[in-house]
Amino acid sequence: MEYINYKMDGDHLIIDLMGHIDSANAAAVEKEINETMDREAPAQLTLDATDLKYISSAGLRIILRLRKEMKDLKIINVQPEVYEIFDMTGFTEMVDIQKAYRVISVEGCEVIGQGANGKVYRIDPDTIVKVYLNPDSLPEIHRERELARAAFVLGIPTAIPYDVVRVGEGYGSVFELLNATSFAKLIINGEKDADEVAAMSIELLKLIHSTKIKPGTMPDMKAVALDWADFLKDYLPEDKYKKLHDLVAAVPDDMHMMHGDYHIKNVMLQNGEALLIDMDTLCHGYPIFELASMYNAYVGFSDTNHHQVEEFIGLSYDTAVHFWKESLRLYLGDPDEERFKEVEEKAQLIGYTRIMRRRIRRNGFDTEEGRAEIENAKAHILDILDRVDTLEF
Repeated sequence: MEYINYKMDGDHLIIDLMGHIDSANAAAVEKEINETMDREAPAQLTLDATDLKYISSAGLRIILRLRKEMKDLKIINVQPEVYEIFDMTGFTEMVDIQKAYRVISVEGCEVIGQGANGKVYRIDPDTIVKVYLNPDSLPEIHRERELARAAFVLGIPTAIPYDVVRVGEGYGSVFELLNATSFAKLIINGEKDADEVAAMSIELLKLIHSTKIKPGTMPDMKAVALDWADFLKDYLPEDKYKKLHDLVAAVPDDMHMMHGDYHIKNVMLQNGEALLIDMDTLCHGYPIFELASMYNAYVGFSDTNHHQVEEFIGLSYDTAVHFWKESLRLYLGDPDEERFKEVEEKAQLIGYTRIMRRRIRRNGFDTEEGRAEIENAKAHILDILDRVDTLEF
């Protein structure tokens, strides 16, 4: 065909738009599309704009008519110049229009950060990219960008992504960080000792926890923790499950910001300033939930396999345990031993609740290692429940 190419994938018709579509050729383009539609009778239609260089109002009217016939119409691989036309004319609000993304490789790149939803790679001295684990992560990327902007406006030092790229079968967010070094790397390279980094880390954490947000801006961590507890209903004795649930439910509602996955691979030092680089877990809630997440990152997830923390963060297990304890001590303002132990156990209770749920959901009962991790978490939960009557501190 002169103006379009197409292929069928089952009952899905994919039409390639090419060159310029304007008043000079719009009628001919539409004729070829309609003839193809009549012949193939698709249930789904996608327009691939990889080779589309320009579209005028005459071409846009073709798309409007197609959308009336095919409500689920998609336009994919749209080049930036053409996307700008769609955006300015309001088509991005009416039709599922997906940009063409620059393709990069992270093969051989250093992993400098890691979170629940992705890994952060340094791709050159000035640039990092967060690669998402979920291959269909565009909604997550846009959500994280909005969370990062919201935090930045509230005074939290965070890097804002400036580009979205394709990485293999998935997507990544690109950040400019000139020669920034993760807090973990500062310790590993011997640039700072663990106690110095703990002090910097807690200083930033206290800034985050002192920041109030508006309702509806970020997820409520208490609701997430309740889901963790409720998942264990069939795996704990009835009275223990009820106490666990009631303890979480009784935690005060709190509109102060939390990071949600705060550890030293998610914080960078750039020109003497600490910057958060992983913001998709931003939320609000009472700080015991943040402390539980930190405990897991440094100790809990490695409790039955001490090598895990070295693979994850790069610290030995003993150093990670020390770092956790120093961080908690600084957060609490140099407490006595009784106070320290009280808060640590509360963080452990939430932490092991999450670990037990996570391991069960990942088919942990099918392996010896998984069963050991589940039983270890359960033993901690049952033991701590005998002593803890509130998660407040």
